[in-house]
Amino acid sequence: MDAWLLSLATSWVVYPGMFVFALIDGFFPPMPSEVAAVGLTALAASTGSPDLALVVLVAAAGAFVGDLVAYGIGARIDVHRMPLLRRGRGAQTLAWAERSLTHRGRSFILAGRFVPVARVAVSMSAGALGYPRRSFMLLAGIGSTTWAAYSAVLGAGAGAWFGGHPGGAVVVGTVGGLVLGVVLDLVLSRVQHVRGRSVAPASVAEPG
Repeated sequence: MDAWLLSLATSWVVYPGMFVFALIDGFFPPMPSEVAAVGLTALAASTGSPDLALVVLVAAAGAFVGDLVAYGIGARIDVHRMPLLRRGRGAQTLAWAERSLTHRGRSFILAGRFVPVARVAVSMSAGALGYPRRSFMLLAGIGSTTWAAYSAVLGAGAGAWFGGHPGGAVVVGTVGGLVLGVVLDLVLSRVQHVRGRSVAPASVAEPG
C-alpha cells in the first residue's frame, strides 16, 4: 500500500488529476474532491511528495473554475429541472440556497463552498438569480482558496501525526475529510429545518 501511494505521489499526473477532481466537484456533487485534497496533502506531509503547495494551488484553481462552471450553468438553464436538484434533498437545498442568497449572498457563497451538495446549489442559484458575475468571481476565488487551505491543514495534520506511514496518514486524513463533510451537511440540514419552521407561521398568516 505504501509503495503504491509513493509511486502515485511522485507522478506529475497527480496535479492535473487533483485539478480535474476539484473542477468537476464544483458542478457534480458525487465527485469527492475533499477526499483527494486531504489524502494528497496527508501524503505530502508524511513523505514530502507530492509538492504540498502545488497540490493546494491546483485544488484551489480547480474549485474556482468548477464554481464558475456551475454559475454559468445556472445562468443558462433552468436548474430546477436538473435531476440532482429536481426532487428530494437536492430540491430542498436549492430552494434554501435561493432564499439565502437573496438575504446574505456574500457570506452564503463563502460558506457554501465547504458543503459538497450546497456548493453546487449555491453557485447555480447565483447564476440563475443574476448575482453579479464579478462579485461572484471574487467570492468564489476567496472561498476556493480557503477551502483548499483548510483541506491542506487537515491532511497535513494527519500526515505529520503518521510520519513515515503514508498509508495511515491518507486513511486518517480522508476519514477526517469525510467526517467534516458529514458534520457540515448535518449543520446545513439543521439550519434548513429551523428556518423552515420559522417561515411556516409567517406563510400561514399572510392574507389569501
